[in-house]
Amino acid sequence: MSKLDLTTNTILLDTKGLYCPEPVMMLHNAVRDVDDKMQIKVVATDPSTQRDIPKFCQFLGHSLKSQSHVADEFIYLIEVNK
Repeated sequence: MSKLDLTTNTILLDTKGLYCPEPVMMLHNAVRDVDDKMQIKVVATDPSTQRDIPKFCQFLGHSLKSQSHVADEFIYLIEVNK
């Protein structure tokens, strides 16, 4: 599920409870739907996203602005580069 925060021009992509490969597949779909330089904030609970999301960004040329782990959630802020 995703929603747009108009104040920050950021899409929130909630992938909590989903496991590989679903979080990355949802991120890939979200990237297609946003404009260049928009941001996507991904919230996940799958530990494999710690490996998968940075590699996704590196491979496709998107900027991983931040990555954090709080309690059982992994949080990523990605700037889309088209």
